Amino acid sequence: AGAMAGEELSRVPDVQIDGGGVFKYVLLRVRGAGAPHKDIVRGHGWAEYHADLFERTAEELARHGLSCECLGGGRLAHRPEERKIHVYGYSVGFGRADHAVTTEKLKAEYPNYEVTWADEGY
Repeated sequence: AGAMAGEELSRVPDVQIDGGGVFKYVLLRVRGAGAPHKDIVRGHGWAEYHADLFERTAEELARHGLSCECLGGGRLAHRPEERKIHVYGYSVGFGRADHAVTTEKLKAEYPNYEVTWADEGY
């Protein structure tokens, strides 16, 4: 089961965020059965609460036999016309995500972007 879960894990995109705007995001740790884990970023404007992002992602992952926990949240300001993403803020329910981890994930996904983060701001 470990190898299969690892394969499912590798198919989970590291980053899924909206194409532009300011929206909430969560940093999630995804696990397969007995497999290693990986951290993923999900951020969408439709989410009124960080929990909305977490719950929808958890449901999707469960269909592939994967589970996840929320490591925290914040906000993303995605400005595609400037090729910039700024990571900041926190989640009232889940606490502050490690924005440094989120920033690394975003840099890998958007290599020609300037990705910055700050602990202040909501």
